[in-house]
Amino acid sequence: MNTLRADMGSLEYAHARIWARWGLQPDGMAWRRIETTRDLAAVLELARASALARWLPGVSADTGLHGIESVLRRRWRECVREVARWMALQWQPAIDWCARLADLAAVQHWARGGDRAPWLATDEQLGALDAAAGDVPGHPSAADPAWRNLLCHAREDPSGVLGSWLQAWRGLLPPGDGRAAIERELVALLTRHAQDFGAPQSRDGWGQRRVLHARLVALLRRHPVEPLSAFAFLALQALELERLRAEIIGRAAFPQRVLHA
Repeated sequence: MNTLRADMGSLEYAHARIWARWGLQPDGMAWRRIETTRDLAAVLELARASALARWLPGVSADTGLHGIESVLRRRWRECVREVARWMALQWQPAIDWCARLADLAAVQHWARGGDRAPWLATDEQLGALDAAAGDVPGHPSAADPAWRNLLCHAREDPSGVLGSWLQAWRGLLPPGDGRAAIERELVALLTRHAQDFGAPQSRDGWGQRRVLHARLVALLRRHPVEPLSAFAFLALQALELERLRAEIIGRAAFPQRVLHA
């Protein structure tokens, strides 16, 4: 796990940074322009004219699908590390662990014995899955016990990767009132969303995401100077990145797709 600086982190500092960043979020009109623009290069230009630009260094119309995915995972990890540095020392490991959420699909593929895609070797976090699991004990990535345990559990039960991640995350949460609120409100909310999203009758995935977004914003406003706010903010950032990724990847993969206004 990354070593994080704690020389300026605090709940008060995190509160100020979260709300400053939240005030820069793109509005509905910005998203509408992106959604109704066909050309990938034009979409990237629109996104770079907004606060979405922070996700896009290293992405161009010529980057390619795997390159785009790799860059966006890297930006997510950077976002998590930044939020972790805003917080007090005891909360940093649990926040930093959220960076691994972007890796879980690849971990599940790896655990099921799928063919090793060449692009995995170019990803700084995913290029050494075997090493981190203990097959190459001297590798630097094997020094992270939480990551190593996650991979070992994934081998035993590939379908339980998310549950293993959540168990490890809970083990990193400090005790106290802050933890109780996170479990009671945020974890419960995200668990319900995951269950509803995976239900056989689920059809409107983006509608469910909009509902989740509204509920996360409500949580953020109810708990402004509490540890929960950092995790709620990260969840909102994940939804934003997921939405942007869908717009970019869809055009990169299907450049001739007809968009409907």
